[in-house]
Amino acid sequence: MSTAIEIRGLSKTFNNRFQALRGIELSVAEGEMVALIGASGSGKSTLIRHIAGLLESDKGPCCINVLGRPMQAEGRISDNVRVLRRDVGVVFQQFNLVGRLSVLTNVLVGLLGRIPGWRGILGRYSRSEKLIAMRALRRVGIEEAALRRAATLSGGQQQRAAIARALVQGARVLLADEPIASLDPASAKRVMETLTTINREDGITVMVSLHQVEYARRYCPRTIAMRAGEIVFDGPSAALSLDFLRDIYGAASEELVLPDAGDGEIMIDADPLSGPGLRAAAVPA
Repeated sequence: MSTAIEIRGLSKTFNNRFQALRGIELSVAEGEMVALIGASGSGKSTLIRHIAGLLESDKGPCCINVLGRPMQAEGRISDNVRVLRRDVGVVFQQFNLVGRLSVLTNVLVGLLGRIPGWRGILGRYSRSEKLIAMRALRRVGIEEAALRRAATLSGGQQQRAAIARALVQGARVLLADEPIASLDPASAKRVMETLTTINREDGITVMVSLHQVEYARRYCPRTIAMRAGEIVFDGPSAALSLDFLRDIYGAASEELVLPDAGDGEIMIDADPLSGPGLRAAAVPA
């Protein structure tokens, strides 16, 4: 299986004193769906921004390859980064939509890396391109909102519009940085189900940063846990019992577990889209 993301020796220091990342070594195969968890300040967002080519690493023997091509090396972003970013979609917590524009136009922005710049500036999109955008909106379940201003949508709808934009972009790797942090539980569930569907049906590699570990256990077969800029766990999400999280994070584990999780291990259904989902199971004393 081909490698979608490969990181070797990644470190990042801000202001010459705060080390946000420390010697990160990581490999993600094409088609994987991976959760990235950690308490606030653990380095999740910094890691995602490096993979996307939005931040330069510290100088030194570091490399980040995406889909077999160098995104950056030794503290320098690739000269070819604009081309590489065509295959990398990024979904942020704050949606990054233009509120006064229609949802359809916001989704069509995903084409800007693949069409002449003047057409993007003038908003000159072809009928076939608009049909592509409508199909993407249908995939995420909000095609009826295509002509509404983006600002009129709920938070969950705006996040799904951002995912549709990544689909139109033709992204083969999707990086989602805390995409459900500001959403209510029902909207969060819909967004995670949308990410799961495009991963399963399109084979898009998905790395999603999450603050509550229950969503990682339910939707992502693999979880990478971070603490103080380092990877402290990389393995099956099913292994993330509450006791295990307490061992890794101590008191900070309270940030990662939803308040209704209860004590003990949380089990997950084999198919996250069909069963009742999470259920608490007591761990024998």
